[in-house]
Amino acid sequence: MSLDYRDEEVRPEEPQHFEQPHPPEIAFRPGPPIYAIVIIALYSCVFLAELARGVEPAILAAGFDKQAYLQQGEHWRLLTGTALHAGPLHIILNSLAFYSFARPFEALANRAHLAIVFLLSAVGGSVLTLVLNPVGISIGASGGIVGIIGFLAVYSFKRRQFIAPEFRRNLIMNIGFILLYGFVLSGMVDNYAHIGGLLTGAVYALFAVPGDPHKDPREVLPPIKAAGFLSLAAYAAVCGLAILTILGIV
Repeated sequence: MSLDYRDEEVRPEEPQHFEQPHPPEIAFRPGPPIYAIVIIALYSCVFLAELARGVEPAILAAGFDKQAYLQQGEHWRLLTGTALHAGPLHIILNSLAFYSFARPFEALANRAHLAIVFLLSAVGGSVLTLVLNPVGISIGASGGIVGIIGFLAVYSFKRRQFIAPEFRRNLIMNIGFILLYGFVLSGMVDNYAHIGGLLTGAVYALFAVPGDPHKDPREVLPPIKAAGFLSLAAYAAVCGLAILTILGIV
């Protein structure tokens, strides 16, 4: 048997190219933050009750009076104080900030998380100010709002491949400004409520935001959706209690 060797050019095999799997693209889908709008509407109703009775008497009736909480057992004040505001400028600034941060939140994560973070952060802010500054009266939704910012900050690091560096820098700058503003105006601003809300939102994000880039953080299990709805309902109940208290019905 003979072997036929042909005089042909020997060419090396071309290297095989394998496509690396890429994380799924998460499109930024801005839209109206439904849960945030509901929350703003709820505490706006409380503010209307404040105007009806008078802002100062309303704050005395339903604000987070820490001495009344500690000495008279009025524990509901820890919650109702988060639904009150000191005047038109206070509620307008809080609402603008809340809306501006809630919009990317609901686009990047899920509105169920927003309701949970807002409620937990509002409570977390009240608890921290009660522990570290147990005098005076605290009011406002800013603890919950700063918690939203804390969540987004952690999100921007855990999901950095999907987040523009400018967005992350803006969040950090906002956090720095809020804390500095609180320390400079410590007599007017309850910075402990801000810090408590910030930490609560950040810690929640550590557990709730998936580190796996192939998982979409907007997809949540039914129990989380239910918890989000219940958180929204709980805040509605808080606002209802605040209104009844302000008007002297309960």
